[in-house]
Amino acid sequence: MGAQLRVYRRRMRSVKATKKITKAMELISASRIVKAQQRVNASSPYANELTQAVTAVATFSKVDHPLTTPSLSPRRAAVLIIAADRGMAGAYSNAAIKEGDIVVADLKARGITADAYLVGRKALNYYKFRNRAIAGSWTGFSDNPQFANAREVSAALITAFLAESDSADELHIIYTQFKSMITQIPVTNQVLPLVTEDAPAGLLPQYEFEPDASEVLNALLPRYVEARVFNAMLQSAASEHAARRRAMKSATDNADELIKSLTRLANAARQAEITQEISEIVGGADALASASAGSE
Repeated sequence: MGAQLRVYRRRMRSVKATKKITKAMELISASRIVKAQQRVNASSPYANELTQAVTAVATFSKVDHPLTTPSLSPRRAAVLIIAADRGMAGAYSNAAIKEGDIVVADLKARGITADAYLVGRKALNYYKFRNRAIAGSWTGFSDNPQFANAREVSAALITAFLAESDSADELHIIYTQFKSMITQIPVTNQVLPLVTEDAPAGLLPQYEFEPDASEVLNALLPRYVEARVFNAMLQSAASEHAARRRAMKSATDNADELIKSLTRLANAARQAEITQEISEIVGGADALASASAGSE
């Protein structure tokens, strides 16, 4: 076997081994997307209804509460960026991180200091490599978040928002919204302070709060933030699986094309080797025939 043919066959074995890995990862991600999408569909109504409930209380109570009252001169903002723990998901993590950079740049343009809270090793490594300040980080659950994880993250954000000194005046969440198996969009939501709706003109309904509206908002604040953070994590997890499945399918297809190309090159090298051997045999036979004829 010629040296060139051995090189082609060695590369083919390597590409086939890589193809098995990418195909397995594609199937795993495809099997997990359905469950992740079901969790998103189950959590979204709760998060939306809770947001509407908090908005209604804030709109009709007219109470001065940190949850709904914007600061006249905001100085700090907490920015939560949700990315992936693992790679091989295309541009999924990079898109969320770049969206976070845009939000941070906009806040700095307004004269607001942004404190970064990171979910996922990709975001954490990105900030560490660039020596950026990190207010908080969590890793190890990006592809399968639990409510306990959202509660832990929310507790840190609420503590920063309600701190007595150097408290955050705004809370922004950057995550990847799951639209479909093909479309996932990085989005930014301002969670705090809550944007209340304008009260309708005319007579307003007379709500009575027991206890008062301020106590109701104090009770709803952690649940509201937890629901929004958990829904964002679930949306990001579904988007991560979809992005990884698409990236692995593309890698598998590219491996197939490379195997076909290497097979053609290997066949051409083998054919050239066979042709050379036949030429050598024919040449040797002619030389023997000529020598025999000369001796006679």
